Amino acid sequence: MDALLTRAEQKVFARLSTPQKIQDFLDQLPINFEIAGETYMSPRRVLREKTVHCFEAAVLGAAALAYHGARPLLMDLKAIPRDDDHVITLFKQNGLWGALSKTNHAMLRYRDPIYRTPRELAMSYAHEYVMDSGRKSMRSYSAPFDLSKYALEDWLTTEEDLVFVVNDLDASRHFPIAPEKIRRRMRKANAFEIQQLAGVEEWPEPKNYRDGK
Repeated sequence: MDALLTRAEQKVFARLSTPQKIQDFLDQLPINFEIAGETYMSPRRVLREKTVHCFEAAVLGAAALAYHGARPLLMDLKAIPRDDDHVITLFKQNGLWGALSKTNHAMLRYRDPIYRTPRELAMSYAHEYVMDSGRKSMRSYSAPFDLSKYALEDWLTTEEDLVFVVNDLDASRHFPIAPEKIRRRMRKANAFEIQQLAGVEEWPEPKNYRDGK
């Protein structure tokens, strides 16, 4: 990786030597609201632009883990069509799974490495995956998705959007969180839960953001 990275980039990745340090770094980056249009930036572009959304954070987190010898693994959490999917970075410590995550709400955040399997970790997000209406919208999760299947220069330092990674991840094998008859009967979050999970944002939305301007 050092052969592809600038000295400045190497210094950043060298500092991010644990999942906990990586998460702290991701937390400090402002949310990428994609004001100028949809982006899927590589880690190089993220470090330059200093803004990030969930997919971009997941890839940056995977890159930092890979710099220190771990496998760069993503997991896709799929929701119903009216809600957004979410992408996280998987990691292991002492044989247990944890996750790096970037979101603008209190839900769907970092997971300590206390889970025995990727499924056990994925299911920890199901209750928090709440829409403004209170509907719990997570429906499936992907198998661990290994970025090392691609050449480093294609996802680590490219100036192009990582659309091919997004498409491959979306098309990869996913597992339902529960049978359909159970998913249809999931209880809605109440008003207090909605306010705590979906109603508080860490980074303020830009003016007229919801109008697409």
